[in-house]
Amino acid sequence: MVEIHTHILPGIDDGASDWETSVQLARSAAEQGVTDIIATPHHRTNRFMNPAAEVVSLTGKLNARLEAEGVPVNVHPGQEVHVHRELLSNWQNGELLSLAGGPYMLLEMPHGHVPDYMESIVYELQLAGVCAVIPHPERNAEVARDPDKLVRLVELGALAQVTSASLLGGYGKGVERLSWQLCRQGLIHFVSSDAHHPERRGVCLAEAYARVEQTLGAEWAGYYRSNAAALLAGSEIQDAPLPVATRPSGWKRLRRLFIR
Repeated sequence: MVEIHTHILPGIDDGASDWETSVQLARSAAEQGVTDIIATPHHRTNRFMNPAAEVVSLTGKLNARLEAEGVPVNVHPGQEVHVHRELLSNWQNGELLSLAGGPYMLLEMPHGHVPDYMESIVYELQLAGVCAVIPHPERNAEVARDPDKLVRLVELGALAQVTSASLLGGYGKGVERLSWQLCRQGLIHFVSSDAHHPERRGVCLAEAYARVEQTLGAEWAGYYRSNAAALLAGSEIQDAPLPVATRPSGWKRLRRLFIR
């Protein structure tokens, strides 16, 4: 399994506080069958910056430590980029990281709303050959009130990642219901943990995939697993395995022009 969204790097955001916690997170992931983890520390929030060069350096150090301790996981650099108006210029000047060096970027919205320029950012990234992956839309207050806000972003070519704990009820029944609703609509493309701590906010990815298989069927569990592997490889994700209520428009064809 591939884990595309974690806060595993030590001491740089609200995730792992030290090397021991980072190693514990990686070990927990490996015990569940995870082979690859993308480190996605917060970037451009009110509290955290985490420049690209620092993230890459710290990722290399973590890989060396995991190898020394016999933890069979590879960590890849990335960022959870908070959406901001200067994002395109910051991407062009090398401040931002894509996920594992591929054509996907984890693009976080504020929890309370969908910015009025979000569609423009998704579109402009698409033209630059970068596909926005929106983490935890089920925890966005405006999407909760109006899921069509997410529909529009997916129509423009964005992808979306649900948090494993959301599917398991970890954020309450309302978030759990919305998470499954978005999955059934075909608006979710990845499942990932957003792990911060081995116990308080752990990986729990295997449990989430098991729940997906139980609730939606084995094809859907395979779909989400394959999409995570494709993202890591920089490849195009699969079509949803079954007809869904909402399907992306012609912008999905546009994405294929940029992502190989």
